[in-house]
Amino acid sequence: MSVSPRTRPWRGIMVATTLPMRDGLSIDYDAYAEHVAWLIDNGCDGVVPNGSLGEYQTLTDDERARVVITAVEAAGDGERVMPGVGAYGSAESRHWAEQAAQAGAGSVLLLPPNAFRAEDDAVAAHYAEVARVGLPVVAYNNPIDTKVDLTPPLLARLYNDGSIVAVKEFSGDVRRAHEIAELAPGLDLLVGADDVLLELALAGAVGWIAGYPNALPATCATLYDAAMSGDLEKALPLYKSLHSLLRWDSRTEFVQAIKYSMDIVGRPGGPTRPPRFPQSEEQRSAVRAATEKALAEGLR
Repeated sequence: MSVSPRTRPWRGIMVATTLPMRDGLSIDYDAYAEHVAWLIDNGCDGVVPNGSLGEYQTLTDDERARVVITAVEAAGDGERVMPGVGAYGSAESRHWAEQAAQAGAGSVLLLPPNAFRAEDDAVAAHYAEVARVGLPVVAYNNPIDTKVDLTPPLLARLYNDGSIVAVKEFSGDVRRAHEIAELAPGLDLLVGADDVLLELALAGAVGWIAGYPNALPATCATLYDAAMSGDLEKALPLYKSLHSLLRWDSRTEFVQAIKYSMDIVGRPGGPTRPPRFPQSEEQRSAVRAATEKALAEGLR
């Protein structure tokens, strides 16, 4: 396919990619490369390697670096790749941003410091340090897991400091979209949780860092386009059909759930590395039923 450059490569559907594991829990890089290319061929704009869905916390340094290089090569255009560079220390996050830049990535996704409940000044210094690398930085607000909340006033500060260009908003509070737009009109809002896609699209989001396109990219791309254009007649039925799956993206077992859906549809999902255990049979049954229902409805 032909690839045209995008002036803001963090916009559109950027899939937080899962990482195919063999039964012995080694990474299948060939399967990962094929998966990245397949997502783009099926309507997604790019990929986010080394996010939580990619189990980055369990990777060695060599594995983490190779995942980024594999994604850039498979995407055919580094602008389509937004590596996660989260780490406990700002120096380590900067290191991974430098590695992403060297690999040719177009932007990076950065969590706040989360080894402790960081105060605003520490958060601002963290983002400024990584921004010095020169790649556009997308902030990742996940106060549920990190216990550090990038509130709208703090996001406005980071944006006005020149440290971030966008935010992946995962708080689940869709009301924040309007306050962010008021306090930082130039900051791009990206949908950060699959199950609030339509609500945030209507509130002005310009992108989606997504989970379930790993299993159903073509349908998710159709839903995204309809949501972003405000075509509720098309978007709402699709959203309702998919929502029982999309909700898994906001649950603790989201990696296992999405990988299991991938297994069901014939994609390279596979196991997860410890400390993530396999889902309970009750959870797997729920994921299987929702995935098979989607397939029966012709969703792909």
